[in-house]
Amino acid sequence: MQGYQLTFFTQQDRKHHTTPVAHWLLEEAHKIGISGATLIPAAEGFGHDGKLRSVHFFDLTDQPIQLTMAVSEADADRLFARLKEEAINVFYVKAPIEFGMTGDL
Repeated sequence: MQGYQLTFFTQQDRKHHTTPVAHWLLEEAHKIGISGATLIPAAEGFGHDGKLRSVHFFDLTDQPIQLTMAVSEADADRLFARLKEEAINVFYVKAPIEFGMTGDL
């Protein structure tokens, strides 16, 4: 299949209402029928503001989070429409890809 790899970058303490943005994205992807997504906590990173964010033993609120998924064009459109509806501002990378499964299922 042809589609996109969508990768969203945020941090643990960013919320949409009471839900962390990364978990909201994961739940929305599932609700609109995206077949899979991977939520990856990072040890360290910095964003557009240049501030270094990292995991601390007692405080995970500043932890960088990455959510990646392979989606069809239609799925990407539906997810970005939801982000617009909810007025969520999050950094992303959208790259064209070919994806599928190897072998027989």
